[in-house]
Amino acid sequence: MDEKGMIAKAKVYLKQEYGEDTVSMDVTGNTVGETGTGVLSVDCTVSVGGSRSDWSKKFHFKNGDITRMDWKSR
Repeated sequence: MDEKGMIAKAKVYLKQEYGEDTVSMDVTGNTVGETGTGVLSVDCTVSVGGSRSDWSKKFHFKNGDITRMDWKSR
C-alpha cells in the first residue's frame, strides 16, 4: 500500500469518524508493510466547525484498512 493511499484513507477516516476536516498532514513515520499492516504516524492540523487544532496521530492499519487511531495534542 502506498503512502498517498494511506493518507487519503486517514483523511476520510477523520471526516467520517470525528467530523474533522484535514487542513494539513505530514507523515512522521510509516511501518505499514506490503500486506497493508502497520502504523502510519502523522502530525496534522484539523478543523471542526471552523476551529483548528494541532495533533500527532497514529493510524493503525490491518490489511489496508484503518482499525483504530491514537492521538495526542501538540
